[in-house]
Amino acid sequence: MNSATLPLARRADINLKPFWVSLVLILLGAWYLAQEVGPRQSALFVVGALLGVSLYHASFGFTSAWRVFIADGRGAGLRAQMLMLGFGVLLFFPVLASGTLFGNPVSGLVSPAGTSVIVGAFLFGVGMQLGGGCASGTLYTVGGGSTRMVVTLVAFIAGSVIATAHMPFWTAQPQLKPMSLVNVLGLVPALLLNLAVFALIAAITVAVEKRRHGRLVSSEVQQVEGSRWLHGPWPLLAGAIALVTLNFATLALAGRPWGVTSAFALWGAKAASFMGVDIASWTYWSTKSNAAALAAPVSHDVTSVMDIGIVVGAMLAAALAGRYAPVWRLPLRSVAAAVVGGLMLGYGARLAYGCNIGAYFSGILSGSLHGWLWLVAAFAGNVFGTRLRPWFGLEVERLKTTGC
Repeated sequence: MNSATLPLARRADINLKPFWVSLVLILLGAWYLAQEVGPRQSALFVVGALLGVSLYHASFGFTSAWRVFIADGRGAGLRAQMLMLGFGVLLFFPVLASGTLFGNPVSGLVSPAGTSVIVGAFLFGVGMQLGGGCASGTLYTVGGGSTRMVVTLVAFIAGSVIATAHMPFWTAQPQLKPMSLVNVLGLVPALLLNLAVFALIAAITVAVEKRRHGRLVSSEVQQVEGSRWLHGPWPLLAGAIALVTLNFATLALAGRPWGVTSAFALWGAKAASFMGVDIASWTYWSTKSNAAALAAPVSHDVTSVMDIGIVVGAMLAAALAGRYAPVWRLPLRSVAAAVVGGLMLGYGARLAYGCNIGAYFSGILSGSLHGWLWLVAAFAGNVFGTRLRPWFGLEVERLKTTGC
């Protein structure tokens, strides 16, 4: 009898305590939100948990995918992102062009493209490599038991709050008005243009990888004992499809695509207010929507609820995979990188109107021009950040060369 046929309690490769803790938290969280806020908020919490499972099991990290391409020319992760975006625009563009989904109004995450996006995305890109993750990556690795990423998350929150204090300066810098390619070009031309660019980027990664290694380097994980889909790991393609599908579910439930980092600014602002800082008087927090979010319980904030769901869902996935094992002793240089990187992540995300999810993934799926500007500036930041990693004792993954 293999481990897949054993009762749950007897599976030696499951971390049982974190499994039951995370499962109970998901069930209790969904029940509480359904009672206190409403069924949609409860459903969004469950979607967040499923995102956490998908991100963890597929190891769908934006940071590592960009780093191995920059440092070693391996493009499987970037190609998976292009497939994800291609599938995504086919789903999102027609719905956003119509403005409704299942009879409910929906809108994209469309923001201005300009100076603040360039500066913010570049800082975010550097922070990705020093902090060790992007926004979604920080959450799912925290849920998976990474103590270093807890440091990154705390600094991420602090950087987000600091940025809100400076937003009047950055929004006053040169920028275009919010522009949706779907509205400007029309549905079919916008689809064709985006799909062509995704294909071009994928083709470039293939050419770079073949020139560097003579072939495409296999990225397939080995089959694991038991149920691969329940215990992981998943192929990157499966992760890409899952993320698009769950982002679409977010659009249906919340009326807008998936975002992550606005919640970090909110959490930090609430903590600062609790400590006596007059956050409510800041220009950023005096706008109607932000003031309402600051005054309301966290349970009423869609992004916060989904972020917490991601953490708990990743904890469940790590427990199922038997890999929930926090390490409490961290090298000082690594902690320093986490702090510096986290501050840059938080500050950059606010300036750029989002992170790798809200600006890059959901921004491009929304047809927003700022999503493409974010991609270019953030990639440049990742190039710089990758070169800084050895200064902090952080690894830069490269394939070992062998003799002929």
